[in-house]
Amino acid sequence: MSFPDNSFDAVYAIEATVHAPTLEGIYSEIFRVLKPGGVFGVYEWLMTDEYDNDNLEHREIRLGIEQGDGIANMCKVDEALAAMKAAGFEMIMNEDLAAGDDEYPWWWPMAGDLSYLQYAFDFFTIARMTNWGRFIAHNTAGFLEMIKLAPAGTKKTADSLGLAADCLAAGGKKHLFTPMYLMVAKKPEN
Repeated sequence: MSFPDNSFDAVYAIEATVHAPTLEGIYSEIFRVLKPGGVFGVYEWLMTDEYDNDNLEHREIRLGIEQGDGIANMCKVDEALAAMKAAGFEMIMNEDLAAGDDEYPWWWPMAGDLSYLQYAFDFFTIARMTNWGRFIAHNTAGFLEMIKLAPAGTKKTADSLGLAADCLAAGGKKHLFTPMYLMVAKKPEN
């Protein structure tokens, strides 16, 4: 970051640092630009403790999220906490905000399951994520690309985003992934 050391009283990041090459690297840069006593809050995408890298299905879900969302490497919660500590932060609080027992889980818009329909307008959100909805949308994108009304790669992008949505929903259903891991930490005074 092109800011001088000790520049900011507080820093926050929302679903962004997951795209950095390493969490420790980006957290260290944030630590550098924070003033002593400054606070850093981050809303992070992480694999939960339920994730097992030796389980092929778990790994396929993680890789689908990474590919479809442009993420170099999804880390587990303990790795993110270790990265915060290695950067020099003192943890104030951390919590998986997706772990609650909500009536409608965070991943429902991507699941393509009409049982989550709450309002009439939800139909359009859910219907486009069903197999039929996705088939129509992706093939329409491919047709528009073929007749040069959409740029080259439009269908491939739609397919990649579709894979990401499927894997995000699967990761959410199996409690392998959280898009809502909140960490708040402080740079020591000295």
